[in-house]
Amino acid sequence: MSLHARKIGGVPDETARVARAAFPKGSLAIRIRDELGELFSDADFAGLYPSRGKPAWSPGRLALVSVMQFTEGLSDRQAADAVRGRLDWKYLLGLELTDPGFDHSVLTEFRDRLIAGDAGIDLLDRVLEAAAECGLLKAGGRARTDSTIVLSAARQINGLVRLGETLRATLNSVAAREPEWLASWAPADWFGRYAIRFEDTRLPKGKTKQTELIEQIGADGLGLLAALDGPDAPPSLRQLDRVQTLRQMWIQQYFVDKEQVRRRDLKDRPPGAERLVTPYDIDARGSVKRGIFWDGYKVHLTETCEPDSPNLITHVATTDSTVQDVRMVAPIHAHLAKRDLLPDRHLVDAGYATAREVVTARRDHKIDLVGPILASTSWQTKDGGGFSQADFTIDWDNRQVTCPNGATSSRWAEDRSQYGAAVVRARFPPAACRPCNTREQCTRSNSKWDMGRRITLRPQAEYEVIQQARAQEDTQEWKEQYAHRAGVEGTISQGVRAFGLRRCRYHGLAKARLEHQLTVTAMNFQRLNAWWTDTPQARTRTSRLAALRPTT
Repeated sequence: MSLHARKIGGVPDETARVARAAFPKGSLAIRIRDELGELFSDADFAGLYPSRGKPAWSPGRLALVSVMQFTEGLSDRQAADAVRGRLDWKYLLGLELTDPGFDHSVLTEFRDRLIAGDAGIDLLDRVLEAAAECGLLKAGGRARTDSTIVLSAARQINGLVRLGETLRATLNSVAAREPEWLASWAPADWFGRYAIRFEDTRLPKGKTKQTELIEQIGADGLGLLAALDGPDAPPSLRQLDRVQTLRQMWIQQYFVDKEQVRRRDLKDRPPGAERLVTPYDIDARGSVKRGIFWDGYKVHLTETCEPDSPNLITHVATTDSTVQDVRMVAPIHAHLAKRDLLPDRHLVDAGYATAREVVTARRDHKIDLVGPILASTSWQTKDGGGFSQADFTIDWDNRQVTCPNGATSSRWAEDRSQYGAAVVRARFPPAACRPCNTREQCTRSNSKWDMGRRITLRPQAEYEVIQQARAQEDTQEWKEQYAHRAGVEGTISQGVRAFGLRRCRYHGLAKARLEHQLTVTAMNFQRLNAWWTDTPQARTRTSRLAALRPTT
């Protein structure tokens, strides 16, 4: 396929006449065209196509079709049928009434090009640019961010089934590429053991029997890998994706002890960010949040929340499930800065708000990052009667700490925490702490030579942010300001209920990322349409019992 860029040139007169007669009150597709104009041009996608080859169907129109497909929850075949048969879609795309459209497989090929060129986010950005040109979006004001879990398209499987399915999938892949070689080499009992899905077989119940099966699978897998590395195996088999997955899974799960294949203990396996959870989606990772376990990804949504304009999603990011929310603050701000969409105030929950991020956002982008700072977890704070860090006086200029009883620290050193963060470590001399009558409220150390209190501080800017934030969180003004963050929960609910945000359609992180970029662009279409038609936002549901609650 090659690209021969051509300008769409408006809506044909006959298409416009018939569409307006059929939709006298308009429709979402018609309003998008009338209000935002020609959103995408073929030239926008010139970098995704070679210069030679058969001319491709207009990528500018395919981009619109892809977004509308997610707006209405259509399959590829249904979206292609809508291009051929629906008047409002022809109006949106600027097509003649007699235009036959395209084969539905073109959409798959177009998505592959978007992924290869990392161009999915450009669709969202172009819609935001058009909204800004219409005065519906501007920098400054408030924005809010939250994340939700995303389940992998691959089925969730347990440890034993995971190992068996990994080997079974590899054997099927090898059988598809070199059936004669596998038939001549594979042991006879393999055809019964790996013929059907492991979850469909009668697995052993006892732990001993299960361990024996796990080790048998491990030995079979190592045997296959050894055969594939042998001189008699076709070289192309070693490059199969399934073979590479098998090799990675076996390194993570097995080791050889005195010529006996053993499964690694959980503590000896890689951390969750690296550990494979299914052979069918090697980018998915297992994670847990508030007691919810899932295999897959995590999506972060950032939206505006001003009363005089529609709430538009300005940024979406998809990561594997093990990435912490706090690590996404800087990328979100960097993305918004490039597009001149930085807010003045960014409302987030405790997962995003740390002292370091508050200081960085204020310093680099002049953004007020607003969110609850996690309380201290020291035993002095939990007990209530102990001397917490807040009870000590910090003299940053003289690099000295004074305790509630007047003793001063004897040591002040800048250091790094176990996570690489900058910290200050202050220590009081044992001679000052040993005779103190309130020492039990300060330290639990019983060592004769190490009875002095030790305090680990954040750098001055972060320390002052923590103290200020914790003081403000109890004020009514802060609570009223932070209450605007709650609306992002409705955005996630809309994404989950109306657009299937929490379940991937495709396998792999790259495809999941494109899916979410198209999803939030479609959500913006819906929100713009609601704004133009004065459709009110849905009210929070109130149960019949809650409605009877006395007002006094």
